[in-house]
Amino acid sequence: MSRVCDLSGTKANNGMAVSHSHIRTKKLQQPNLQKRRLWWEQGKRWISVRVTTRTLKTIQKKGLDTYAKSKGLDLRKI
Repeated sequence: MSRVCDLSGTKANNGMAVSHSHIRTKKLQQPNLQKRRLWWEQGKRWISVRVTTRTLKTIQKKGLDTYAKSKGLDLRKI
């Protein structure tokens, strides 16, 4: 299973690790994924998803249904 957020689609970012002597090596910056059960009010059921903490903050602010509509997601398929 790849490390991708189910709702926002966030995935790993390519970056560089820079040492004290300024030697640069490639590294991956992984998203902070969490397994969560979110209550979907309109569907009257729980939805199990892997989401980033940034997405969780946005869902707390806007609501799950509003967030899914803004991203063009169908929560019935999750």
